[in-house]
Amino acid sequence: MSDLEPPRPRAERKQDVLTRLRQDVDLWVATASAHDEPCLVPLSFVWDVQDGRIDEGTLLLCTKRNNPTARNLTPNGEVRISLGHTRDVVLIEGTAEMVEGSDLPKASADAFATKLAWDPRDRSAWIYLRITLRSVKAWREVNELPERELMRDGEWLV
Repeated sequence: MSDLEPPRPRAERKQDVLTRLRQDVDLWVATASAHDEPCLVPLSFVWDVQDGRIDEGTLLLCTKRNNPTARNLTPNGEVRISLGHTRDVVLIEGTAEMVEGSDLPKASADAFATKLAWDPRDRSAWIYLRITLRSVKAWREVNELPERELMRDGEWLV
């Protein structure tokens, strides 16, 4: 353990998380069916900023409405999301709501289309998923585990 770099302060980790949310293109989404069958899929996303504040955003994803990820969101919308690899983890828990393309604010749909070079707004087989963050944890090595929790109950701790 002596060759580990010192742990990043929590404020730095929060900034690293926000940078990843702005710059990364894909993430992993985990859901479970009503019969507790797990489903883990990669999906592209955009960090949809609310009221111009980058730390007050939601994740915006898109999937076919008949895919297990969308079907699993009823009744409670619980999701777990992961960014990064095993030596730079961002683990997010949140609540997803399904949003029809026609109901999505134009600015949000435009941000999704611009970042991902794909616009599913007019495709009825597709549904947007808006994820409201409830918990965020981030760590790189074992020395960052004690202070990995950066958000709890939707509120940043740093």
